[in-house]
Amino acid sequence: MIQIDHLSKKYLWSRWALDDVSLTLREGMVGLLGPNGAGKSTLMRILAALTAPTSGKATVFGIPLTRAEEIRRMIGYLPQQFQAYPGLTGTEYLDYVGALKGIKDKKRRNAEIDVLLEQVNLQDQAGKRVRTYSGGMKRRLGIAQALLGSPRVLIVDEPTAGLDPEERVRFRNLLTRFSLGRIVLLSTHIVADIERNCRQIAVLNQGKVCLSGVLDDLQECGRGKVWEARLSEREFARLDPLSVVSTRPAAGGLLCRIIGEAPPAAADVSPVQPSLEDGYLALLRTGLPEGAAGR
Repeated sequence: MIQIDHLSKKYLWSRWALDDVSLTLREGMVGLLGPNGAGKSTLMRILAALTAPTSGKATVFGIPLTRAEEIRRMIGYLPQQFQAYPGLTGTEYLDYVGALKGIKDKKRRNAEIDVLLEQVNLQDQAGKRVRTYSGGMKRRLGIAQALLGSPRVLIVDEPTAGLDPEERVRFRNLLTRFSLGRIVLLSTHIVADIERNCRQIAVLNQGKVCLSGVLDDLQECGRGKVWEARLSEREFARLDPLSVVSTRPAAGGLLCRIIGEAPPAAADVSPVQPSLEDGYLALLRTGLPEGAAGR
């Protein structure tokens, strides 16, 4: 379990990146959602013992962040901006990381690397220099190095950036298998990345926790706030663009999916069942509904 108590972080000459964050993260896949700049990367760097908080505390399986070396030995980390030595091959880079992680037995290290290269679909490119890799291939190499050594906690920051749809599905399935008996903290601003795999979610916005709970709690945030309206082009032009989730052509105008506390002013409008993404957008734009759980 990861216990976070009143954690805050302020960088020099900036606003608070994290503001009094308290969370309990349990075994399994945990999705950390939030827009860009919400504080997700700062929280992950603190939990990986790479950045010290300004105030507050956290423990990872009972070990405080002040014991940074112990924390780092039990954590695999994929930062948002992953860099690898360009002159090494994929295999050489993973061998180097494995040695740094304390996997001293060469045979064991090689065997684990071979398995990971296959899991991230890099086995055919492992002998090529990292400088020749595409952005997606480098991302997959970063995923492999984070998994190396079978850490008790895996922290991955925007891991599907640069991956094609097939690779994203492969990666989500890999994380789900890896999360059995471990904690996997997955940071993203893409709802689809957490929709089918996460047991627990937390939503950050402007450094604060908006919601902590399960997927149903997030979807519930959209209840009574999602509308489908058939609008003329003139009616559509009068809408707040931020309230529109999607549009598609329809007879006589546009069929729009809209988020708001009240229905849009239109003759043909009806409430609809919110999706998980609707709930997320409604939470960011209108906040938690009164009496909602999951704070």
